[in-house]
Amino acid sequence: MYEGIVQELIDELGRLPGIGPKSAQRIAFHIVQTQNFDVQRLGKLLLEVREKVRFCADCGNVADQERCNICRDPRRNRSLICVVEEAKDVVAIERTREFRGLYHVLGGAISPIDGVGPEDLRIRELLQRLADGSVEEVIIATDPNLEGEATATYLSRLLRTMEMRVSRLASGLPVGGDLEYADEVTLGRAFEGRRLVEH
Repeated sequence: MYEGIVQELIDELGRLPGIGPKSAQRIAFHIVQTQNFDVQRLGKLLLEVREKVRFCADCGNVADQERCNICRDPRRNRSLICVVEEAKDVVAIERTREFRGLYHVLGGAISPIDGVGPEDLRIRELLQRLADGSVEEVIIATDPNLEGEATATYLSRLLRTMEMRVSRLASGLPVGGDLEYADEVTLGRAFEGRRLVEH
């Protein structure tokens, strides 16, 4: 435990997702010890983010206008929608430069343990986007964990009644990984998604 305001800063940083006590302590001491660290700029940016950043009216992605850059881009393929859990997933997929369609951010995944059901996600908005029949394929790209699988199963059953293709991102073994460290679900998905080797 540190004195007063330093401990308050560590505690506040530790409340951020993905930052444990040690990381919070390291960040706090970096701020305290680094003379050229622009604390005022950081504070100003945090306030601006709170005031200006919103979620896209169409897809739910992070935006600084009513619609995000991707939804406003006329070059995107509007017949393809990739459904993801969080806005950060959009960034991950965009980095691959493989997908040129639109996105739909659910805002989470179905998790009965955490009290999150389908009605808590942006599924109703997805169905509204699909209602006009212009979308030919929905790609479900939820996380390959229990919650993501439950969400994918729910969505695929719901969308099966509509006249469109529904696909799920392939998942399996990571490049450079060892079989002995893979869990049963990952190995099972790798077997399901196997492809023929061309001669």
